[in-house]
Amino acid sequence: MLHIYNTLSRAKEPLKTVEPGRVRMYVCGMTVYDFCHLGHARMLVSFDVVQRWLRASGYKVNYVRNITDIDDKIIRRAVQSGRRLSEVTSFYIAAMHADERALAVAAPDAEPRATDHVGEMLGIIKRLEDNGLAYQSDDGDVNYAVRNFPGYGKLSGKSLDDLRAGERVAVTSGKRDPLDFVLWKSAKADEPPESQWESPYGMGRPGWHIECSAMSKALLGLPLDIHGGGPDLKFPHHENEIAQTEGAFGGTLASIWMHCGPLMVDADKMSKSLGNFRRIRDTIAADAALSDDQPDYEPNPREAEMLRFFIVRNHYRSPQNYAPDNLLDAQNALDRLYQTLHNVPPAQVDIDWGHPGAQAFRAAMDDDFNTSGAIAALFELSSEANRSGSAQAAGLMRALGGLLGLLQSDPSVYLQSPSRYQRGDGAAADSLSNEQIEALIAARAAAKKERDFAEADRLRAQLQHGGVELEDKAGGVTQWRRA
Repeated sequence: MLHIYNTLSRAKEPLKTVEPGRVRMYVCGMTVYDFCHLGHARMLVSFDVVQRWLRASGYKVNYVRNITDIDDKIIRRAVQSGRRLSEVTSFYIAAMHADERALAVAAPDAEPRATDHVGEMLGIIKRLEDNGLAYQSDDGDVNYAVRNFPGYGKLSGKSLDDLRAGERVAVTSGKRDPLDFVLWKSAKADEPPESQWESPYGMGRPGWHIECSAMSKALLGLPLDIHGGGPDLKFPHHENEIAQTEGAFGGTLASIWMHCGPLMVDADKMSKSLGNFRRIRDTIAADAALSDDQPDYEPNPREAEMLRFFIVRNHYRSPQNYAPDNLLDAQNALDRLYQTLHNVPPAQVDIDWGHPGAQAFRAAMDDDFNTSGAIAALFELSSEANRSGSAQAAGLMRALGGLLGLLQSDPSVYLQSPSRYQRGDGAAADSLSNEQIEALIAARAAAKKERDFAEADRLRAQLQHGGVELEDKAGGVTQWRRA
C-alpha cells in the first residue's frame, strides 16, 4: 500500500481516498510575473512524479494546479513595463509551459486561473463574514480574524503567539490583530482598472490565499485527498487556506498535505527575494544567448533530462543543494544509464512486477515516493543488463524509468548531444559540432587504413580533448558519444 508523509500529522499514512480508486489532488502553482527558477522546477517535477506514480498504481487522478494571475507583483511588473496585466500573465504562462515541456512535466488535468474564480472567492468571504471570521476594516480591506478560528496553526505546528505575519501578509493599522490576513484588498488609485472587481465591499481584488480556497473547492470539491506545494507555502499560505475553507464550510480541507523540500544554494533557499536563483531556461536552453523577449525556447534535450534526473534522484522532501558540480554529477550518472541502453539494446517489455528490480522500484515508490530508492533500482538493473547482456533487463530499466519521466530518448541521439555539464574540456566540447566529429572520425579511419597510426592516435586524442569518446566495433565501424 502507498504511504505518504502527511505534513499535518507529521507521519507517514496510508493513502485512503474519499472515493475508492480516485485521487483528487490540488497543488499550488505559479504566480506568473517572471520566469521560473530551479526551485520551481523542483516543485513541478516532484508533483509530476507523484501524479505519474498514482496513475501507474491504478488510481484515476484528477490533478489540478492553479495559476495566480492577479497579485501585487504582477501589478508592479505591468505598471513598470507599461503592459496590461493580461499581457504580462499570458507571456509568463507561456514561458512556464515551455519550461514544463522541456522537463517532461505533464500538463495537469485542470489549470485554473485566479481571475476566473473571483465570484467564488467573494462567496467564501461572505460565508466567513457570516460565521464571524471576517471583517471589513476602515481602509476598505476585508480581513480574516485569525484568533476566531480555533484550529489556526495546526499545519505549521506553532501557537498563535509564536506565529508572525508571513510573506505577502501586510500588517496595517486597519487590522485588529497583526496575524489577521487580507481576504479582499480595496482598490488603490494608482492600480490599473483591470486589477479591480466590483464587490459588496467596494472595488478591489482578492487576497492571495483566498484564491486557492475557491479554486480547489470549485474544481475538486471537499475534502481533497492530497494538497501539495513548495516548502515556503506551509505558512502562511496553506495555514490560511485551512482557516478559510474550514472556517467557511466546516469539515476538512485536505486529508494529506505534501510539501517538497527546498532547493538550497549553500545554506540559503533558492528564491527570487534573495537574488540567488537560477532560471530553468538559463540552465537547459540550447541557445545560451536566449532572449528574454521570447517565452518559448528550444531546450538542450540532454541537459533538460539531466535537470529532471538531478531533481528525481533526491527524495522530494529532502533539502537539495544546487551547485554546478552537482549538475555535472547528475549528468554523468544519467549518461551511465543511457550507455547501458546503448550497449544493450532494450527489449520492448511490459513491466513484470514480479521481477526483483521492479519489486524494489515499487517498494521505494510506495514508501512516500522515494525516488532515490527507485533510481537505485534502475542502477541495479543497469548492472544486470551490462553483466548479462540481457535485453529484458535493459527493457525493464527503460520501462520503469518512463514512470519517472526518464530514459525515453534514443540512446545514440542522447549520447551524441552536447552538454555543458559533461566531463572533459567543456569549451572544446562545445566547439565541436556533430559534423566536425564525424569528419575527424572519417579522417582517423583513413589514417588507420594508410597505417598512419600516429595520425590516427593524434585524431583520437583531439576528439577525447573535445569530450568525445570512441568505440571501435567489428567491421571497421566506430561509434562515438560525448563524454
